[in-house]
Amino acid sequence: MSADAAAGAGVDPLALAEALIACPSVTPEDAGAQRVLAAFLAPLGFTLTPLRFGAVENLFARHGRGRPHLCFAGHTDVVPPGAATWAADPFTPTVRAGVLYGRGACDMKGAIAAFAAACAGFLAGGGGGRGSISLLITGDEEGLALDGTRRVLEWLRSAGELPDFCLVGEPTNPARLGETIKIGRRGSLNLHVVAEGRQGHVAYPERAENPLHPLLAALAELASTPLDAGTAHFAPSSLQITSVDVGNPTANLIPARAEARLNIRFNDAHTAAALEARVRGVLARHLPRFTLEPSPPAEAFVTAPGAEIALLCAVIEAETGLTPRLDTGGGTSDARFLAPHCPVAEFGLVGASMHQVDECVPLADLRRLTAIYRAFLAAYFAPPARAPGR
Repeated sequence: MSADAAAGAGVDPLALAEALIACPSVTPEDAGAQRVLAAFLAPLGFTLTPLRFGAVENLFARHGRGRPHLCFAGHTDVVPPGAATWAADPFTPTVRAGVLYGRGACDMKGAIAAFAAACAGFLAGGGGGRGSISLLITGDEEGLALDGTRRVLEWLRSAGELPDFCLVGEPTNPARLGETIKIGRRGSLNLHVVAEGRQGHVAYPERAENPLHPLLAALAELASTPLDAGTAHFAPSSLQITSVDVGNPTANLIPARAEARLNIRFNDAHTAAALEARVRGVLARHLPRFTLEPSPPAEAFVTAPGAEIALLCAVIEAETGLTPRLDTGGGTSDARFLAPHCPVAEFGLVGASMHQVDECVPLADLRRLTAIYRAFLAAYFAPPARAPGR
């Protein structure tokens, strides 16, 4: 779908969404998805910069050079279709009864198509004379997130391309478009603990050292001690024990080692480093010998509601009739990488079918999201009000 066709057809995002879904871009494969998007953006006057890091394809596209600089961030990679049977091929976009089906329809190729179509309409209508618009599109948000947004931001910082505000197109709404804007996300910390003991026969416990008993005591203390009571924008933090393993092949053997895995979803009262130290201290009181290994964490962040959030709320309410709730729940997203560099908010489609069989988006929602994004572009780039008499 060309930019001219988009503008002339009322900036309908459907054809672009279908073209993106048709690319089987299971993370970290691109499968041509970013080339499809680049071909749409180039005629609009965007300068395209493909950025490959490792095996991951990323795209940065910018229109204009001035300030303010608004960036839309998203990902073209998707999760696998899964083993269950779809009603149609997951990478053959299908419209049935006014609903578009296909992997990535709501998470988040639909939102990317909506923003690109909104840009086409905004620019064709005479917008774009003030400031600049960019798209930061990554190919590994659903994967390890090592060579996508994190690496692109390093390049943006070194190239002087960091935005003033970023809008991430993740599916933020539980049931109805317009319900929820994400202004932050909880942090996430995965921890792997290995408790060491001494193997022996269960009939002779004095000759062995069972690591399970002190490990279970430590885990019980960790699970029963609240981390906090919540903060202004976040619910209380949560520590969950996700696995306890021994791998014992027989019932009469005291194991030599025991392992456990924990996940902590935490609010802005904590850092990952402080939580790791807290867990390590509890383990040290119970376990004579242990190791604790963290995975790379995601820190909690929040964008204090300001002018940009107020504009986004206003255009959503005008289009949907709903006053969006400002929320910080759910899992992590690439917004965590953007938050240290600029204010960031997330708003996209309804996420009820994301990662599921027969992922889908109603066409009415896809087009309404396009209208919201276009209205936000117009409001964000509106000339500043002149003082009386000037």
